[in-house]
Amino acid sequence: MMGTELVVYTDGGARGNPGPAAIGFLILNQKGDELSKFGKKIGNTTNNVAEYQAVIEALLWIKNNCSTKVLKVEFNLDSKLVVNQLNGLFKIKKGHLREKILTIRKLEQEIGGNIFYQYVPREKNTIADGLVNSSFDK
Repeated sequence: MMGTELVVYTDGGARGNPGPAAIGFLILNQKGDELSKFGKKIGNTTNNVAEYQAVIEALLWIKNNCSTKVLKVEFNLDSKLVVNQLNGLFKIKKGHLREKILTIRKLEQEIGGNIFYQYVPREKNTIADGLVNSSFDK
């Protein structure tokens, strides 16, 4: 069965927390070819909101741009908190973050396939991190 397997690196950050924030993501196919690289400012918010928004924007890109069935998506984030919340290991106490999770769950269902979230050290997430930082300079 033919289908798409993707590897995604996301990052979000705020200067000040809360403060001016930006997101970035990199999406690769199963061969390691770059499908999309994106970064943008998202206004004033917290680091956690920016991390979640980066995941949402990557999921939206996948939903709107993958013409073949998505079998697997492997997300890589350098936020242990967000990874553990997305994997259901940590509770989400703040309502505005629960809303982000609900948006993510809805997008996951629309995309289908198996979607995984894993923690990677910042050194393994340099492209997404760089997209966040360069977005501040635009």
